[in-house]
Amino acid sequence: MGAEFAVCTTGLRKVYRGRRGRHVAVQGLDLNVPVGGVHGFLGPNGSGKTTSLRMLLGLIRADGGTMEIFGRSVPDHLPEVISRVGAIVESPKFFPAFSGRQNLSLLADAIGADRRAVDRVLEETSLKERAGDPFKSYSLGMKQRLAIAATLLKSPELLIFDEPTNGLDPAGIHEIRRTMRSLADEGRTVLVSSHILSEIQQVADTVSIIGQGRLLAEGSVAELMAQGGGGATVRTTDDEKAREVLAGAGLPVRTEHGHLALEDVADPAVISEMLAAHRIWLRELRPTGHDLESVFLELTRSEGLEATGGVR
Repeated sequence: MGAEFAVCTTGLRKVYRGRRGRHVAVQGLDLNVPVGGVHGFLGPNGSGKTTSLRMLLGLIRADGGTMEIFGRSVPDHLPEVISRVGAIVESPKFFPAFSGRQNLSLLADAIGADRRAVDRVLEETSLKERAGDPFKSYSLGMKQRLAIAATLLKSPELLIFDEPTNGLDPAGIHEIRRTMRSLADEGRTVLVSSHILSEIQQVADTVSIIGQGRLLAEGSVAELMAQGGGGATVRTTDDEKAREVLAGAGLPVRTEHGHLALEDVADPAVISEMLAAHRIWLRELRPTGHDLESVFLELTRSEGLEATGGVR
């Protein structure tokens, strides 16, 4: 029977010691990444995401807690599962003057992969048409996709990408997002860390949100956004009177950009009924939902944490 989780950590901890004293980078992190789909590992810069991934891959030592990949304890049993994992946690090095295909062929030889896999991974990352061009001519998005192609040479079941869209323009971000979604749809597990919550919201199935090295929330994107509640945008035949009616009924309402904005509305239809009773008619009623960034900001406020470090 296969493992329920591709990645599982319990009480994971990392402390750095330097001239300025101790810095707890990761404090008691519990992380569960389901098998299959895209899992967003989200939080601001400096929240411990990269440190956690480097511990998981055996690149640095954990100071406490346990970690598992496909049910096998790591780093003790990392050699048994590492062939099932492909990861980009640092910028990969390619030869600038060599073509994408040449770079992948050399890498395939170095890691003992079948050279026939090169064409397959170029196809999977939509690079086949530019495979003969030198690496130095690639856009940033193409270079990142070539790095992803390199991780696919051994057909891993788990892919780990650390901030894969950093520095990319909107077109490059779209390319990487499409590639990640395609890989997940093939049955792989894609674990992607990012501080751009709104971007990962568009591609992830499940997410873990961390702040200051510890877990704040975990679950499906839909579940977490539902927990944040919802609101509504309203325009009426008499907005001033409508605001008085809604505020009098105990609904939080404010004027924003020429319309009324309400929060925590269980059923937007109640607004229509309430206003009609006062002969105020709707011109617009648009439900609005919370995104992952607003959920994160609410979580950090409720936990007494500062939402700093570049969430955007």
